[in-house]
Amino acid sequence: MNLVPLCDKVSHSMLDHSTSMNSYHCKGKRKLRSVMGVAALRSGLIIATTLAGLFSLAVCAQQPAPPTPVVVQPGPPGKPTRTLTPSTRATLPPSSPADTQFMQDMIMHHAQAIEMTALIGSHTENKYLRSLGARISSSQSDEIKFMKRWLAAREEPISPPMPEMPGMDMSSHPTALMPGMLTPKQMEALKKAKGEEFDHLFLTGMIQHHNGALIMVKELFDTAGAGQDAELFNFATDVDSGQRAEIKIMQTMLGKKSPEEKR
Repeated sequence: MNLVPLCDKVSHSMLDHSTSMNSYHCKGKRKLRSVMGVAALRSGLIIATTLAGLFSLAVCAQQPAPPTPVVVQPGPPGKPTRTLTPSTRATLPPSSPADTQFMQDMIMHHAQAIEMTALIGSHTENKYLRSLGARISSSQSDEIKFMKRWLAAREEPISPPMPEMPGMDMSSHPTALMPGMLTPKQMEALKKAKGEEFDHLFLTGMIQHHNGALIMVKELFDTAGAGQDAELFNFATDVDSGQRAEIKIMQTMLGKKSPEEKR
């Protein structure tokens, strides 16, 4: 029997197995070294982050507290300023009864103008009038929101108390208290009109309405002690300038010479 080839096969087999095991162990060592390297890197990052956090805390602890703000109230002309405590809270300036009444009345005044513009869509095809109506409705709706906020901030009612007069139902005559407001008869005629007739009644009625607002602003500023609140002053002057501009636009649309505006 020839034993040499068998021995050679066994020898080669053992050699291959040994080589395979060495290769496996080498790969295992490399993998282990890789895992250990990643773990070490992660540990280093964690340690670095922790140290950075501790350093930041130490730096923050060393920083002085921010200074307490100083509140200074300017004094009247010729008088020194006054330092107030940090707990001091701002208060709204006292308003005049005329200021409150102006805002309450103007809310009702604006509401009728919006009621008039709401008729435009179904009563005329005049694109210029539609554009004007949209402008008036938008601006006066925003102004009503502002006036309601102004009154609420001062804990004042939105609507003025109606005077009680024996034998007279004031609920049917709210427009008699404010200049420029259209009467129930005028409003009824406007609602019934269509086309060019509506255009004419709307423009003449809104000019009357705007002129009434100018009178209300003038009466406010003519009242002693009224109109001193900064927000109300800015609002009232904006109403005056805005409605004067719209009056001129409407007079042009009517094709008439601009009459002298009420002052």
